[in-house]
Parts: sequence; C-alpha cells; structure tokens
Amino acid sequence: MRLMHGRNWDLSRFAEVIVIARDGWSAMEPLTQPDPDREWHQCFTAVDDSVFEGTLSGSGDCYMWVAQFRRFNWWGLLGCLEGLDWPDPYSVQVLIRDEEDSCFGLWMLLGGKMTEIPLVSTERIPSDRLITGGVLIRPEKYAEPPEGESD
Repeated sequence: MRLMHGRNWDLSRFAEVIVIARDGWSAMEPLTQPDPDREWHQCFTAVDDSVFEGTLSGSGDCYMWVAQFRRFNWWGLLGCLEGLDWPDPYSVQVLIRDEEDSCFGLWMLLGGKMTEIPLVSTERIPSDRLITGGVLIRPEKYAEPPEGESD
C-alpha cells in the first residue's frame, strides 16, 4: 500500500480543520484574526447557524470554525487549541483531514490535552513527519477485492 505519493511534504501539504465548541467564540476569536507571532498564517472562519437555517441573519451563538492549511506549517495548532480558555471544554471537538487521510480524524480535550479519539473502521498509519502522527485510513479502501470480484 503506497499512500504518500512522493509529495514534497515541506511545501505542498494541505489540511482541513473544523473546530466545534459550545460557546467557544471568546476562545476562538483570536484565531480568526491574523497574528504574525503564530506559526501558521491562515485564520479560522466562523460558521454561524445561518448556514443551517438558510438565512443571512445568524445569531451570535457561533460554535463552529473552519480553516484550510495550505502549507506544512501548523505544527502548534493542537497545542494552541489545548491552551485556550474554553467556556465548555467538554464540548470541544476538532476534526482534521490531512492531505492523505481517507476521512476526518476526531480530537477532543481529555484531561486538558488534545487527544485523538479512535474511530470505528479506521486505522492511523504512524509517521512522525505528519502533524497528526500519521495517515488516517479506512482499511477497506485499500483491501484487495476477493478473488473473482472486480470493480
């Protein structure tokens, strides 16, 4: 199974990150603004409830933020999210899909540390070159079809 496709990881990686947190606006607001002192340059975009209602007038109760990181420069993100002052830390969920992942992985705050929550029918192939610790795959995607079967 070949997953890395010979990419130049230092320049051309991308990852999508979704942060979900009840009443998390005060914690996430600094990450929605540029900050030259941050390792990464991308900012999170708030997704308010108007997206779900189909209206243009969302409430102030934003609870989801999204960002796409276009370079391999977001090493400190999980630590940064751990250190934020969350009004409801038990509601914090972080979904991450790195370039080679088959699906989003889930991280939650456990004991104050951002921890990956294993998902059923997934496997993380370890790599210390990746921010998430490896490539998250759905093993059946890479399984050889049984003899006599084809696509």
